[in-house]
Amino acid sequence: MPTRRDPSRSCLLALAFALAGCGGGYGGYRTAQAPPARAYAPSALSAPSASAAGTASPEPSTKEEHVDYGVNPFVDAKADRLSTFSIDVDTASYSFARRKLLQENVLPPVASVRAEEFLNAFDYGYAPPDPGGEIPFDVHFAAAPSPFAEGRHVVRIGVQAKRVSMQERRPVHLVYLVDVSGSMSSPKRLPLAKRSLALLTETLKPGDTVALCTYAGSTRVVLEPTGIENKARILAGIASLDAGGGTAMSSGVQMAYDLAAKTLVKGHLNRVIVLSDGDANIGDSSHEEILKTVERYKDKGITLSTVGFGSGNYKDVMMEQLADKGDGNYTYIDGEDEARKVFTEQVDGLLQVVARDVKIQVELDPNVVKRYRLIGYENRDIADKDFRDDKVDAGEVGSGHSVTALYDVELVSPRERAGSPLVVRVRHKPAKNALHGGSDEAIESAFAMPAGAIASSFEEAPESYRFAVAVAGFAEVLRKSPHAASVQLEDVERLAAAATGGRRERVELVGLVQKATALAGKKRGAPIAR
Repeated sequence: MPTRRDPSRSCLLALAFALAGCGGGYGGYRTAQAPPARAYAPSALSAPSASAAGTASPEPSTKEEHVDYGVNPFVDAKADRLSTFSIDVDTASYSFARRKLLQENVLPPVASVRAEEFLNAFDYGYAPPDPGGEIPFDVHFAAAPSPFAEGRHVVRIGVQAKRVSMQERRPVHLVYLVDVSGSMSSPKRLPLAKRSLALLTETLKPGDTVALCTYAGSTRVVLEPTGIENKARILAGIASLDAGGGTAMSSGVQMAYDLAAKTLVKGHLNRVIVLSDGDANIGDSSHEEILKTVERYKDKGITLSTVGFGSGNYKDVMMEQLADKGDGNYTYIDGEDEARKVFTEQVDGLLQVVARDVKIQVELDPNVVKRYRLIGYENRDIADKDFRDDKVDAGEVGSGHSVTALYDVELVSPRERAGSPLVVRVRHKPAKNALHGGSDEAIESAFAMPAGAIASSFEEAPESYRFAVAVAGFAEVLRKSPHAASVQLEDVERLAAAATGGRRERVELVGLVQKATALAGKKRGAPIAR
């Protein structure tokens, strides 16, 4: 993280990196003013060579909007020993980058790469907490000398949430809000959205309900709240969707909330799921007004998640902020494999909340750690003083969710084991708020990293740790981090390939690194992040 406690210092950092402004202030995640969205136009760096491009015909890439939140600097541990941020389970940035690389044959826009979403797109096999315990998390540690910078270590912190079985989870009431505007007509947009919703519907159980509405030039209720015992009717409603018209997102959001209010049951989960390319070009409400509406209903117990589709005119900013404000999560679907992963394999995280307003504060011992930087989470920054301010919003965690954070650290005495280098504190509110039979009183837990978690060499560290470091290295290069100026994609590929464990998604990452190397038009072994 930057020296997070002082927003003005974040702005100075942003200026140093030639950004337009400092990070924003949505739900406690960002500082006072967000930098303007950055439209992406392919540069010479991202233009594929003739041999790499193949026959793909990428969509126009001139109207996309992404926010560049900068890159965290190193922090002197004696001057600031605390690093505080909101938990983040989003994965959209990684699957969006995969689409760019594999389907459009270009490097992803620099501003679209969020390192934490790359990291959290993978399963590192963290053991869940004791199912009978009061704390819904366990924290796992690992560290080793950095493979990218001599004299530094990389510390991994893995937070694993408890898993709730389908039989145990409470009933859910979902409203599918689908963008059926003309921009959603291509095969990788509305047809893929419809397939995603069909997969999700198939996972629901008796007691669950689904409502379906759309927005384009006007809004339409396709299906009033309907019990899952009428699954055929729900699936027929999804299949009937067709694209055409403008995009009145604001009225669509209000309609979805009106439907959700009809099934607001104490103790149940109520959630709106928005499926869109985020291109809200028609409507009476501004971006900020839509976000205020989402926050207002979140406080009433109706949360909101977003699912992104498409490219070319994709509005990443809108989709991410809607989910942030709605206490939901943000995913991006680039193909049917990702749809199956999100809506079948990992659906419990969407349907069952285990903790709200989850904040993490890492205290680094200045007697052990000389300086440090958090890799990613730039727009999840929380001031240290707000860690115990329970009015400050933070992220939601679902059943089985895991969150990974990496710190690049310089130890005071690298060859000595001088004790625990850090303590992780996790603060959360119960899954159900006061309106739903729960409590809004936060619970805090502390986890100390044992000195024995530091491996003597990178090669001796656990395989999952080594893979996470490779993932972070890839993201750092793609987003042109100044800390990765000398990192070579060839080395990232080597590290990832040695830690796949034969897992398909990890092998896929190796292929993405190879594709990025080819698209960069550089010789193998040459850095591209300068």
